[in-house]
Amino acid sequence: MSYRIGVDIGGTFADFCALDEATGRLATLKVLSTPDEPGREVITGLEELERRFKIRPDEIAYFTHGTTVGINSVIQRKGIRLCLITTEHFVDVLELARLKMPDPYHLMSSRAEPLVTRDRVLSVSERMLADGSVEQPLDPASVRQALARAQALGAEGIVVALLHAYRNPAHEREVKRLIGEWAPGLPVFCSSEIWPIIREYERTTTATIHGYVQPRVARYLASLQQALKAGGVAAEPMVTKSNGGVMTAELGKQACLQMLLSGTAAGVIGASLAARQAGLDKALSLDIGGTSADVAIIIGGAPSYGIGEKVGEFPIFIPTVSVTSIGDGGGSIARVNEFGVLSVGPESAGSLPGPACYGRGGTRPTMTDAFAACGYIGHGNLGYDAVTVDVAKARAAVAAIGEKLGRGIDQAAEAVIQVAVAGMYREVSKLASRQGIDPREFALLAFGGAGPMLGCFLARELGMKQVLIPTAPGVLSALGGLIADIKNDFISTAYYPLAAPGLPRLKREFEALAEQARRWITQEQKFAGTYALQPSADMRYQGQSFEIEVPLSMEAILAGDLDRIAAAFHAEHDRIYGHSDAKMPVHLISLRMVVVGASPQPRFPTQPKRSDQPKPIKEIEVWLDGARRRVPLYRRADLGHGHRFACPCVIAQEDTTTCVPAGFEGHVDAYGNIVLTRTSSNGTE
Repeated sequence: MSYRIGVDIGGTFADFCALDEATGRLATLKVLSTPDEPGREVITGLEELERRFKIRPDEIAYFTHGTTVGINSVIQRKGIRLCLITTEHFVDVLELARLKMPDPYHLMSSRAEPLVTRDRVLSVSERMLADGSVEQPLDPASVRQALARAQALGAEGIVVALLHAYRNPAHEREVKRLIGEWAPGLPVFCSSEIWPIIREYERTTTATIHGYVQPRVARYLASLQQALKAGGVAAEPMVTKSNGGVMTAELGKQACLQMLLSGTAAGVIGASLAARQAGLDKALSLDIGGTSADVAIIIGGAPSYGIGEKVGEFPIFIPTVSVTSIGDGGGSIARVNEFGVLSVGPESAGSLPGPACYGRGGTRPTMTDAFAACGYIGHGNLGYDAVTVDVAKARAAVAAIGEKLGRGIDQAAEAVIQVAVAGMYREVSKLASRQGIDPREFALLAFGGAGPMLGCFLARELGMKQVLIPTAPGVLSALGGLIADIKNDFISTAYYPLAAPGLPRLKREFEALAEQARRWITQEQKFAGTYALQPSADMRYQGQSFEIEVPLSMEAILAGDLDRIAAAFHAEHDRIYGHSDAKMPVHLISLRMVVVGASPQPRFPTQPKRSDQPKPIKEIEVWLDGARRRVPLYRRADLGHGHRFACPCVIAQEDTTTCVPAGFEGHVDAYGNIVLTRTSSNGTE
């Protein structure tokens, strides 16, 4: 027998999915994260898989892993001490950024301090022009001077981001060569090698984030490889990427920028599978874990992609699955400030000490404690028996909030839930306005350890008519990594008109990108299966300030069909903005190529339809909508295809708890998904 293993590590739990390649059987598991000993949770999980499901390490043929080491390094500012080398007179690039307010709704907002502060930004004498020609040769003496200053400042790495290096990287490469000669062992990161895009700030900040986390990510991946090998897993570990694909862990040591958002992206890939399976044309995925809540738009069973997604407080300009952080997680701490205002998060209790109800030393009230205090959880263990819920400790923690608010424990716990939902409502509304969508036309696909707890409450506020709870919502991100394709992106700056004189160059550059893509997937990834090339171009009308990405076909490119390429741009511009002008000249900014190698997909058989009525385990008392109510408690394993049940109710399973207020009715579809349909405009009706 052989198994495919998917692992996703979050702030509280590490999630595991094991797929039997012969039978299609899926085994799932959660173990507590070990933030003080990264990687230990992976070995613990593998030991538990063998103990519970008899999956031996030598039977693991494929292993993929999503990690938060990179993004946590940025959020917690625990990366290496960097210096940045720029072209002379351009040292303020990170400080100036794009001169935009971080939050246009907050007039007193301020930009985050850069990862490389101004005193550690150095310059060298050189000047490359926008066409790639050299106006001023690189002065080696200035490089030596910058290196000496960086060493005096205690630099553990150097990022080199010179003007117009996207067009001609010769000076960046020479700076790297000289530093390697004078200070061997000091890591040097060139912006032109990391992501060679036009626009100085975007290229520089992306390279800076990469350099900031690369050594720590590389060490983590190396320790993971060693631990798996020592544990008897022969398969080369793969890591999930921000673009929704996977790559080898060995490549991830150098291309760590590509995996900063791996966990959130894998969750959306898993949610997209669930949406296709359930036949949802429009869905909003709601992924709530222990520390954060994220939303993505899924249309036609496929996620949206974009650039400029936030990693902590900073944007990265590589292609990623579009995921928007909208709120806090189950471990987010509730507090009352000196003005008597209740807030939830962003501080989280994490895995240690965790929520008070976990009994691991936490005493401050969290969102999970609020649900325990209201009676929704605490009727069994959580996280595959990793946690025993202590309701008394949850109520004691929430009581401290109640005293400050002048409310009882029940009312205070419900207030915590309402504040969290209100914050998510605000952020989803902002996202909907930016994307031009109406949430009422979408279904909410709730997953993660806390997504099913909050999903119906948020959907009720947004006016959404349907909520879908997948069969294994608590480990959907691990499943997403397991089914993700091998995928990579390549880019080349063009910056010339879409016209006949530029046609030979257009063909030549696209062919070069295609060759890079083929070499990457066949030689670096050693992929022997079928793969596809997906070309696109960033284009705009001449005179516009910003461009849009336009999918193209290699057939049209190689045939030199400029009219077809231009028509694709006009159609995409009309789709996004509602207008186009076929008479206006078109400008090419960047050429892109994506290579995708298809991964084997799991087979999920439909369940036989059942004619019996589901029976609850028992009735429990919960505090819901301002009153104590008795509601049925169902075991998820007892609910099968065709079952219908009334709400309000609570549904318990090993990886999460689904809380359903009044105003919904539920049924189970052929794949075992719980479909909750809103029957009234107000849940209290």
